[in-house]
Amino acid sequence: MNVVVIKYNAGNIQSVQIALERMGIIPVFTDDTDTILQADCVIFPGVGEARSAMHYLQSRSLDKVIPAIQRPFLGICLGMQLMCSHSQENDTQCLGIFQQQVLRFQPTELNEKIPQIGWNSIHTLTSPLFTGVTEGSYCYFVHSYRAELGESTSAVTDYCGKYSAALCRDNFYGVQFHPEKSAEVGEIILSNFISIAS
Repeated sequence: MNVVVIKYNAGNIQSVQIALERMGIIPVFTDDTDTILQADCVIFPGVGEARSAMHYLQSRSLDKVIPAIQRPFLGICLGMQLMCSHSQENDTQCLGIFQQQVLRFQPTELNEKIPQIGWNSIHTLTSPLFTGVTEGSYCYFVHSYRAELGESTSAVTDYCGKYSAALCRDNFYGVQFHPEKSAEVGEIILSNFISIAS
C-alpha cells in the first residue's frame, strides 16, 4: 500500500506518521506532484494558518493537482478546511472541493472558549470512514474555525452551534478532528480510509 502524506509547510506530520506506523504503514512524505499522483491514497494533514498554507500549495501548483486526484484522499483539520471553497481566516480562497464556507467560531455561551481544544462527540455519521464507529463517539479537536453544514457533511459536532465534523464527496474525505489523536475511534477511522484504497 503506497500511502502519501502531502508535506506543505503545515504542522501535525509526526503524529500522523506515528499513527500510520502503528498500523504497519510506512508513509511517504512529499510535495512532489508525480509521487502524489502515483499514490494508492493520499493524506492531507495540517495545523496552521489558511492563507500561508494555500500560498505554499500554489507555489508548488498543488492547488491544481489536489482537486484532480482520483484516488482516496483524506484531509485532516486544516487540510479539510483547505478543501472547502473559502475560509474566513485571512479571507482565503481555498481548493473548492467542498462547497462549504469555513467560518470562525462565534461563542454562544460564556464557557465556550476559542479555540475548541479537547474531546467532543460526533453524530449523524454517513460516510464509509465511520464504518464500525458508534454514533456519539468522541474524537479530539483543536481549532478556531469550522466548516458550515452542507450537502457534503458526513458527520456533525456541536460547539458554538452545529458544524461539519467531517465532509465527503466522491473520493474526497475530510475530518475536522484529529483521528491520529483520537485513540481507538481514530484508529478505526484511519483503518477504514486505508481499506477504501485497498
